[in-house]
Amino acid sequence: MKKHILQLVFTVVFLLAMVPVSAQNYATHAVKEGETLKSISQKYRVTPYSILQANKEIKSASDVKENTILIIPLNGKAVENKTETKEEKQEEEQVKPIRFVRHRVKRKETIFGLTQKYNITEDQLKRYNTRLYSETLERKMVLQIPVFPEVDPNEEKELDFEVYTVQPKETRWSIAHKYGISVDSLLILNPELDKNTNYLAAGEELKLPRPKGDSLKEQKTEIFTSYTVPPKMTLYSLGREYGVPTDSIVRLNPEIVKEGGLKEGMVVRLPKKKDDEGVVNTDNFIFYEVKPKQNIFRLTQNLKITREDLFRLNPALENGLKAGMVLKLPKEKAEELEVKNALVLDKINLLDSINVENRPKLVFMLPFRLDKVNVNDREKAEELIKNRRDLALSLGFYTGAMVALDSIKKLGVSVDVKTYDTQLDQAKVKEILFRENLNGVNAIIGPLAPGPLDEVAVQAAAKDIPVIAPISSDSKLSHNNVFYSVPRDVVLRDKMLSYMESIHKDENIVIITDSTHQVAHDSILSKFPAAQIAKVIDNKSLHLDEFLIQLSGEKENWVFLETDQPNMVASVTSILNSANTSSLLSTEETEEVNVRMFTTSYNGAFEDEAVSKTHLSNLKFTYPSFYRESGNDAFTKAYSQKYKGVLPDRYAVRGFDVTMDVLLKLAYKNNLFETSKYIGLTEYAGNGFDYLNDWTSGYFNRACYIMEYDNLRIKEVKPNDSKSNL
Repeated sequence: MKKHILQLVFTVVFLLAMVPVSAQNYATHAVKEGETLKSISQKYRVTPYSILQANKEIKSASDVKENTILIIPLNGKAVENKTETKEEKQEEEQVKPIRFVRHRVKRKETIFGLTQKYNITEDQLKRYNTRLYSETLERKMVLQIPVFPEVDPNEEKELDFEVYTVQPKETRWSIAHKYGISVDSLLILNPELDKNTNYLAAGEELKLPRPKGDSLKEQKTEIFTSYTVPPKMTLYSLGREYGVPTDSIVRLNPEIVKEGGLKEGMVVRLPKKKDDEGVVNTDNFIFYEVKPKQNIFRLTQNLKITREDLFRLNPALENGLKAGMVLKLPKEKAEELEVKNALVLDKINLLDSINVENRPKLVFMLPFRLDKVNVNDREKAEELIKNRRDLALSLGFYTGAMVALDSIKKLGVSVDVKTYDTQLDQAKVKEILFRENLNGVNAIIGPLAPGPLDEVAVQAAAKDIPVIAPISSDSKLSHNNVFYSVPRDVVLRDKMLSYMESIHKDENIVIITDSTHQVAHDSILSKFPAAQIAKVIDNKSLHLDEFLIQLSGEKENWVFLETDQPNMVASVTSILNSANTSSLLSTEETEEVNVRMFTTSYNGAFEDEAVSKTHLSNLKFTYPSFYRESGNDAFTKAYSQKYKGVLPDRYAVRGFDVTMDVLLKLAYKNNLFETSKYIGLTEYAGNGFDYLNDWTSGYFNRACYIMEYDNLRIKEVKPNDSKSNL
């Protein structure tokens, strides 16, 4: 006991010596039973924060316990450190009442009850009612109750939190995991964070709970585990496996010395293996947010990880699995799981997750050109529709959208719909936006043209309304509320090249590109540096003799054609088709040549009437596409029934798919921004949607397919190699 007191005295002296000499004076205070940081700060008329600053070993209000010795800064007023007596307590008291209130004691009232009622201590009550030192509390006794200055009740709470600066490549999930809280808790602590996006900027400051006993960076909690010694295990090998010095193992397990060394079957205590796989960010880990009613067994099955590895990466699981807990997983698991923005997604069946209480409000803004189309003159109207792509697209898209509205209605979801004709005119769009009230709208589909789309996006953003671009894949402006439903060229190109890289063996590769497709040319070469470059004359045709020499008679030839000129596509496919059937390379004997044609930049030139579909089929022409051919599915039947035997074109399929995707997501959760966080790939009649939030620039669709001509039919190629899945 004496030794303990001496250590305590030396600690106090040392701490006092560490305090800088200044005009400010200090006192020491031994915490008594029932005292808190708040009551002590009131007693000395200082802030709780200043006490913590003077006592670095105290990290939070909860660490102030009985018999703790505190250093109290006295704001320049000297206070002698004396042994407390009843008379000297009054001198030590720094806080003076600002006023008094009278209280007449009622029957059955007690001193303790009065201190609780008026939020004062028993000592403070007796100090201003001295007769209570010698008399008992009696009915009708009149007391003067001191009223002290109020301390901000939030001030003490703030002491249990710290400011955290977001590091590059950190997400809300990685920070929540680091601090052992849920993402919902992080949002409650930081209400200024945008609820419609998961974006965190590097350098952004967040309010987070202060870990008990230490700062997060320096906190080291030793967790031990029991280990049964297997045969032939030595102290050296055990220490190497657990990263613990052998003398530390012996110190933790003194029975090793008693037994004369490490023995088979001995159960020893060892520090649990630490996860040292890197900083917690999106470079090193992916994350999963635990849902209600989940258990460890189901998690290990769904996340494809062993229980041991899951607990090693997430030691907090030792205290139990809780809903909202953020778990980290190895980055390599992204290849096996569906991951979006470094978050593992649960498989959600939207059809089974509909909430019929949601009533989406949807707006269509498309260029129907009713200002140009005379519906009374059918012949001219049909001619105009046939010759104008914007009209054909809008009307086809809208007919498919109507089938989607019928379908969602049959599922029990009511939808409020408004449709506007933008007339392909930005001024008309401004007029509509000025005239119509968009409050309460859950989503806007359209417009088609870039200018009107930008106009709608800017005004819709002010009301947190998502805008779905039917045919646009990007914009010159940044819109964080726009969902671009058509994948960008780079996504299609990467999909194609990843697929080809996964199936490539030793094929002979030749690249044919015109001057407008330099990016495609460079991308192909980066994947296949040994590829040959064909000579193109005047950006229109091949130098035939030189090209034919580049084809191999021993290996399969893969020819990339990158152009948007129909004549060039027709010419090249004809040449390749001829080379595929008979050799032009030798005059002595016929030599078989096997040629396949590919492109990373599929466009209308490959669908032109001048291009032979037979040639494309013979060459097994393969390309990336955001659209796959729609079969005789439920949509086709519903469309044909609604429009009296007419089959849907590509625009109608797209209208159905885009609209159905939006409606099902709104029926699941009536907020498209929220839904996009948890829903991964969705697929319908001919299109898929897998939106990636590019934070400030918008939501970009990554869903696309590899398509191949085969026996005059176009079929989807399903890549076997996981590398090809973006």
